[in-house]
Amino acid sequence: MKYALISGGTGFLGSELTTQLQNQEYHVYILTRSVENKVNTSTETYIDYTVQADSLPIFEVVINLAGESLFGYWTEQKKQSILNSRLKITNHLIQLMKEMNTKPKVFISASAVGYYGMSEDLIFTERTTEAADDYLASVTEEWEEIAKAANSFGIRTVYTRLGILLGNKGAFPMMKLPTQLFAGGRIGNGEQWLSWIHIEDAVQLILFCIHNSTITGPINVTAPNPKRNKDFMKTIAKTYRRPYWFHVPRLVMETTFGEMAHLITKGQYAFPQKAIDHGFSFKFPNLQEAIENIKDTKS
Repeated sequence: MKYALISGGTGFLGSELTTQLQNQEYHVYILTRSVENKVNTSTETYIDYTVQADSLPIFEVVINLAGESLFGYWTEQKKQSILNSRLKITNHLIQLMKEMNTKPKVFISASAVGYYGMSEDLIFTERTTEAADDYLASVTEEWEEIAKAANSFGIRTVYTRLGILLGNKGAFPMMKLPTQLFAGGRIGNGEQWLSWIHIEDAVQLILFCIHNSTITGPINVTAPNPKRNKDFMKTIAKTYRRPYWFHVPRLVMETTFGEMAHLITKGQYAFPQKAIDHGFSFKFPNLQEAIENIKDTKS
């Protein structure tokens, strides 16, 4: 029996990844703050954050996906909570791994394409070494910096810079809702890039990183064909057979959502160069196919 430890294992990505790990005959230990509400099974065990390293099995992999949601009005308190939740959990996992007599072979720690900042013109790959100077970039930079400590224990460490995950959960249901209500259209000038990935490809790429010992450091978990917002929304409209006509001005978004609106009105073209160089094959490299699959798949 192989063992995996995961934080954020009940979220959209975490739950899908947990299922696939179980399919690969892993017993998954899921860190949670509410053990009393969970039921253990033959393939998963829930543990709380007070667990001691000497009470745990030997893990092949530790996966860190936890962190407060980015969505919501970004007050200073919200921004601090977004940062602190990520740093606290990552620090906790680092300390737990430090105390393990037998270290995991690999540590997969979530990050985000926000590391690169915002641009309508540049293409970012993992070779982009310096983080941008905005809020999200600073969060991801600090997040990755803490995760790097696992390297000092001899643990191979991978930072999965996640794009927008497309599936029947997560952000996509809200993204498609205006179109389904016959109010689909571009946001702002529509030129902002959206680096997306189908949830199935995201899970498979993370598994690929677990099993491929030559992958270290950052990796963009994105599809190879990012889309500008206007084209992304047109594709949704085409797939769901709805009109594409509406326009939401950037000022409206910023007034409604504050600084968080930058996630929607700005973006970046993050290309998965490392995944391609290592031979990863995307099931859904094109947006049209990805959205059609989501439409045809029951939630």
